[in-house]
Amino acid sequence: MKLRRSSARAPRTPAVTVALLLFVPLSASAHDAGITSVARVFIDQVGERRYALSTSDTGVPLLGDSKGVLPARCHRLPDSPAARAWSGFVFECDQPLTFDDVITLPWGLGVVAVAAWRDGSSASAYFTADGRSVTIRLEELRAAAGSRFRLARRYLALGAEHILLGVDHLLFVLGLLLLVRSVGSLVKTVTAFTVAHSVTLGAAVLGVVSVERAPVEAAIALSVVLLAREIVLGPLGATHLVHRWPWLVAFVFGLLHGLGFAGALGQMGLRSDDIPLALLFFNLGVEAGQLAFVAVALAASRTIRVRRETVTARLEPALGYSLGTLATFWFLLRLPAVWGGPT
Repeated sequence: MKLRRSSARAPRTPAVTVALLLFVPLSASAHDAGITSVARVFIDQVGERRYALSTSDTGVPLLGDSKGVLPARCHRLPDSPAARAWSGFVFECDQPLTFDDVITLPWGLGVVAVAAWRDGSSASAYFTADGRSVTIRLEELRAAAGSRFRLARRYLALGAEHILLGVDHLLFVLGLLLLVRSVGSLVKTVTAFTVAHSVTLGAAVLGVVSVERAPVEAAIALSVVLLAREIVLGPLGATHLVHRWPWLVAFVFGLLHGLGFAGALGQMGLRSDDIPLALLFFNLGVEAGQLAFVAVALAASRTIRVRRETVTARLEPALGYSLGTLATFWFLLRLPAVWGGPT
């Protein structure tokens, strides 16, 4: 196993150390992890189910002495003189490592992990310790997905989770529901929103378009502000483009929301071979979560309207003001990031 060497001297500030170790060439010399509070670990795939785990740093326990480091289905192979030289060992797994796996090191300091996979791809990431150990999550190092079923199930759940936890996206959908009155118009509007964010989600993940995330997030907040304004003005008789062609507005702003979804998906460390299937099922998960939210919101709306029409007339403007206030707060919170300032 080749050692990764250079003549660079590691800085003493952990944040600077992390930045340098992530972005300098991967061949780095030994440094004292006890001084920098950051260690380096290398994961090299040397066969279909065989890997080398190593570190060239001083000030950390030898990897060969570690217990409970590997996933349960993996086992360490007998040492060789070369393994002892680079402070590591070779291990083999019953099935190849996947993004569900973790490697746990009994070290009380942060770790920059560098992975080199058999297909020629590589990735690096920084992992913090809890004081007693540090967990290296292979999903952040672009590990393979394993079976197609596992990949589909994982990204379907991630898509649903992202839309249901993405409050700004849900509030935009809620704003559309408050503006649209007929079932036919609702179907057309939701479909336009779905098509639009599917297009930009796919284009961004596949690298066709590249957009800074900060302006997109700020624009998403503004889209909710626009809908809130129209919700408040609608009962006063002021009708604009949003009221006349809500599907068109939903499509335009859906393009922005798709870029927001792409930002989240892009942080999940997808390998190029996994992108098409992961993209499909992530999008299906987003749609499943969105439809579930629409169903709940419609049921609540129908219940209120059946019980008392005057309640609805008062509730909708109040919701509009609430949406507008919250979205304005989000916009102001996200604005500094657009100009490169602190968030």
